[in-house]
Amino acid sequence: MRVEIDPNIKEGEVIIRAPEFTKNITEIQELIKRQNATQKVMTFYSGSTEFYLEVGDILFFETEDRQVRVHTENQLYTTHQRLYELEENLPIEFIRISKSCIVNVNKILALTKSLSNCLVQFQNSHKQVYASRRYYKSLQEHLKKLR
Repeated sequence: MRVEIDPNIKEGEVIIRAPEFTKNITEIQELIKRQNATQKVMTFYSGSTEFYLEVGDILFFETEDRQVRVHTENQLYTTHQRLYELEENLPIEFIRISKSCIVNVNKILALTKSLSNCLVQFQNSHKQVYASRRYYKSLQEHLKKLR
């Protein structure tokens, strides 16, 4: 890996040189794309008010009553996007933990496993969600990878 600093350049650029296009290159592209989205500001709604929040402030997204709800430490918002759309565009620290929930692993305080599911608790918040058995292993792997 090589880094070149040039004060005459207005915007940074990442170039990957390789003899052929491989799966690893695709993974690197996706990782860079999702990591750049960490500071991304998204639009959410509460009543008739639009809020502009940094993605990193979000604890989790969940679907309830056919609506996607956005949870921060103390607030609740909605979004017009579907979970599958969010999952494709969110930074790498977000992972699906059930059919109806995506969490920010950087905000997880504790996991409490039971026979049927896993309780996920968040830092600085009373809010909690459940990870299904199907997603539990990938959640644990994702936590280990990012911490």
